[in-house]
Parts: sequence; structure tokens; C-alpha cells
Amino acid sequence: MKLLGLFTSIALFIFSTIAVDLDISDKDSICSAAALIADGTLDYYEGDKYGGTVGMFSNPYYWWESGEAMGSLIGHWFFCQNDTYEDLIYNALIAQKGDDNDYIPKNQSTTEGNDDQGFWGIAVLEAAERNFTNPKDDDTPGWIAMAQAVFNTMWLRWDPDHCGGGLRWQIFTWNSGYSYKNTISTACMFNIACRLGRYTGNDTYFDVAEKAYQWLVDVKFVVEGDEMQVYDGAEIDDNCTDITKSEWSYNYGLLLAGCAYAYNSTEDDTWGDRVDSLLKGCDIFFEDDIMYEKGCQSSGTCNNDQRSFKSIFSRSLGQTAQLVPSTASTIQNWLQKSAEGAAKSCSGGTDGHTCGLDWTKGSWDNKYGLGEEISALEVIQNLLIDERPAPLTNDTGGTSKGDASAGSNPSGSQNQLNQDDLKITGRDKAGSGILTAIVLSALVGGAIWMIL
Repeated sequence: MKLLGLFTSIALFIFSTIAVDLDISDKDSICSAAALIADGTLDYYEGDKYGGTVGMFSNPYYWWESGEAMGSLIGHWFFCQNDTYEDLIYNALIAQKGDDNDYIPKNQSTTEGNDDQGFWGIAVLEAAERNFTNPKDDDTPGWIAMAQAVFNTMWLRWDPDHCGGGLRWQIFTWNSGYSYKNTISTACMFNIACRLGRYTGNDTYFDVAEKAYQWLVDVKFVVEGDEMQVYDGAEIDDNCTDITKSEWSYNYGLLLAGCAYAYNSTEDDTWGDRVDSLLKGCDIFFEDDIMYEKGCQSSGTCNNDQRSFKSIFSRSLGQTAQLVPSTASTIQNWLQKSAEGAAKSCSGGTDGHTCGLDWTKGSWDNKYGLGEEISALEVIQNLLIDERPAPLTNDTGGTSKGDASAGSNPSGSQNQLNQDDLKITGRDKAGSGILTAIVLSALVGGAIWMIL
């Protein structure tokens, strides 16, 4: 027993020496912590392994989360000037762009949703705004052009025939969730529109952003007030009246950051007021100023997707603090307290610095995964928002080449949303010409849905 106790003490000593150590006031400490966590994130990456797919993480992590993780790694490259994973990130963004450079690749053509595509569009915006290595092939468009292709194809799916507008959760008719309109899909398009408007200086993007935002208010997915509330979504069968009132941090985050981009670019007080009320609404995701996922964390029911939501929330808070300085004191307090909690949670696993889900605990909570890693990475590296330049634009040094017509065919009519052999569009047009294809696909689609 004495020998066992000795081994336990040695193990605890070893883990304590390699657990994430964080001084929130010191850039070197922040970047050292972030580097450990970025390395842990790549433990789940399959793209550099034999038989793996470039750009993809291991099961059970879905394709959208791979895009979110790449955005987080771009942040680490930028904030800490760490080029360790530069080639890996670059190869992933290129490999998953699809034949039409709109992030609807054939390897996802049976399952991809609007939000999935949106998160990859957000990742390439991170690349453009941070002057990440531009595509080297002259035949490959720039990151901004790819983001424009994502936006254009999403906007073509705007659906005024059901619930007066908005985007469905799914792109393809055979997927479960096609009849559901959710905030995250429209919020992704909204966020992309606001950022493209700021980057390009084209106010048309802000016009679309305003329409998307107002639709969310009209359908009551967003309830305006001094402290704004943001709900999940509703089915179109009842005209989106029976709202699922779950609240998720990433919905708040994407809307908040989008409004911040719009306000920073236009100086329109309407956008500024929305930033203020959304920020007040975000308070529900903090316990003693430490971030937590309100909808599932306390009950212990967070699934693999939900365990990553704090990553996009943390990034969105950092962007907002930088673009709207009046929010900085509130946000920096949240980020600092949350980063300290996250670092303490990154003390588990066989490596001694695996990150957990619960940052309020003060230690590892025996939870682990890709979502836990990128959430901790984002909240820690966003402590450096004042150390590095704000997101770039065409006028402030951005070098990414754009293409306003990307994702549209030359005639300007609605393009095919995926260029595989099925040739199914995203609108609800299940006419006789495609009915057989949908029926034949039902077994495949149903089986995939049950697996997911």
C-alpha cells in the first residue's frame, strides 16, 4: 500500500508539472498554454493519418466541427504567431472547399446542413481577416471569394414560402430536420453577411443582414428587450409558432459578433443598441463570471456538438470587445475568469493537460473531446485581442481576393446547390422529376440520420 501511495504521489507530481499553467497577464504564458491545448486538439485529427481524410477529425465529430476547429487553429496561428499547424490548416481549407469552392463537397453531399456550410464559411473568413496564407494555385479563388460563395448559396436558399423567410436547418430534402428552421443556420448567414459587408465595403451585405436579423425578430426566435433572448427554432408545419426555447451560447455569440461587425463598419446606432442588449442577454451563460453552457452543462446532458459551443461563443466575445470598445470591460472580465477556469480544467488525461467541460469546478471533470479542447483554446487565446490588430478589411491591409458572384452561375439564376449526380436543389421542390431520386435516397438518408 505504501508503494501504491508513492506511485500515486509521483503521478500527481508529474501531472501537476505538465498541466496547463496560465498567467492571464503574460502573453508568453497565454501562448504556451494555448500551444499545449492546440496540440491536444490535433490528437483528434485524422487528416494526417493513414486512411484519414484531409480536413476531417475522428468520429464522432461531425464535419461542421472540423470547420470550427480550423477557425480556432487559425486564431492560434494569428494571436501567437505560431506556424506549427499552418500547412495542416491550409490543406484542410483547400481539401474541403468542394468543386465549386462553396464548401459543399461531395463527401458531405448526403448530410450537410446550412449551419455546417456556414461554419466552414466562417473559418475562411477567419483566414481572410487575419491574412492567413492565401491559396497558392492561380485557379483557386481567395478566401473571401470562398466566403462569398458560401454566402451566395445560402442566400439563394432563403425560404419566404414557409414562416416568411429564414433558412431551414438542412439543405437536402431527405434529411431529418429539413422541415425545421433554426436560429443557427440564419445566424451563420447573418454573421457572414456582416463580415463581408465590413471587409468589402459593400452595403448590400448589410441589407441582407438586416433582413435576416429582422426575420429572427418577427418569427420570435429573437426576443428584443433590454436583455435579448435567443431561442433555437421551430417546425414549418405550424408556421414556426411552436418555438423550441432552448438557449445556446453559439446562437448568442454569432448574432452578437455580427452586430459588432456591422456597427464597427457603419456606426449605425441601431446595430450598437443590438450589441448592448445581446451582450446583456449573454449574462445567462456565466456563473460567477465563468462561462458555462446553460442548456445542458448543469444537467450533464451536453452532446458532442453542444460541448463545442463555448468555442464560437468565446471567439465572438473577443471579436465584439475589439470592434466595439465600450463592451471590452465586461467581456474581458468574462474571458479572464473563464480562461483561468478553463486552464484549471485542462489537467486531466494521460498527458496531464487534457481539457474538461466544466470550468467552474477548478479541476478536470473527467470530460474530454474535441469540443472541450477548442473551447479552452478559444477562451485562452482571445485574452490577446488587444495585442493584435483588429480583423482586416480591403482598406486596412487585407490581401484576400474576392468575387461577388462566386457561387452563382453566369446567368444569375439559382445554381445547383451541390454538383453531384443527384442534382437536388435546396428549395422544397420535390416535383415528379426528382421524386424517384428522393425515394431511393430515403433509405440511405434515414440510415445516416439514425447513425448520427
